[in-house]
Amino acid sequence: MTSNTGAPVVVGVDGSEIALHAVRAAAREAAYRHRPLRIVHAFIWPLMRVPLGPAPGAPADGGLRNQAERFLADAVAEAGKVAPEVAVTGEVVDGGASTVLLAEARDAALVVLGNRGLGGFAGLLLGSVAVQVSAHADGPVLVVRGESRADGPVVVGVDGSELSREAVRFAFEEAAWRGTDLVAVHAWLYPTPAGPGDILPLVYDLDAFRDEEERLLAEAVAGWSERYPEVPVRRRLVRGSPGRALVEESRTAQLVVVGARGRGALGGLLLGSVSHAVLHHAHSPLAIVRRLRTVEGT
Repeated sequence: MTSNTGAPVVVGVDGSEIALHAVRAAAREAAYRHRPLRIVHAFIWPLMRVPLGPAPGAPADGGLRNQAERFLADAVAEAGKVAPEVAVTGEVVDGGASTVLLAEARDAALVVLGNRGLGGFAGLLLGSVAVQVSAHADGPVLVVRGESRADGPVVVGVDGSELSREAVRFAFEEAAWRGTDLVAVHAWLYPTPAGPGDILPLVYDLDAFRDEEERLLAEAVAGWSERYPEVPVRRRLVRGSPGRALVEESRTAQLVVVGARGRGALGGLLLGSVSHAVLHHAHSPLAIVRRLRTVEGT
């Protein structure tokens, strides 16, 4: 594993306005982190064995390869407008969107995607690309969708799992960088097994169970509150669907953060109803945390 000291924020572009929206978000994230920004365009056409250059008699700057380079140049220029202090590089990379982005994610601090687009990133949230990248990337993925807000809190879904703890850490960092509040949301419906083979009681004390869920939520944020005392924290315990709770919170959020998988009510986040609800219905950008890399010694 390489050191994360110089790891870039990576954003995928395809020439769409939504991709430029993702570039702007990625430039801000790179500025927050004091990291370089790498912009990539997944160029699938060589795999299709189609002509890449200008057609006979067409302008010299025509053709698919030149078009891809223009997409990239426009994105680099847009990033420079948003965060001129950030070092920006761009590259057209041969391959399909998922393959290219997963390869880029191996050395990235964060991967940023638009929620839909053209060409190599078409149908991002309707097909397999979002699920593949979010579920298998070696680091966090930020899906830019909904309304970009300068106000509102960072919202994080909490369930007590290991990836939930990584999500809480990511959310505190984001809230500190953005100078905003953090809202920690834990949704529950009924007791759920903590692991395979666990046997649940037939009868349980609802008040006692609610107290236990409140304790889990409080413990999830306690240590990070000490590390980030400048971040005001609100805890929200909700009895109901976690997907619905997070989508509702996203209406006023700058960002929603979830772990890639969880346990209990947030289990199988990227494979079941919760992922569908948040990915398709969130009103704000969404960060999906699989695991975090850190600079050595931190």
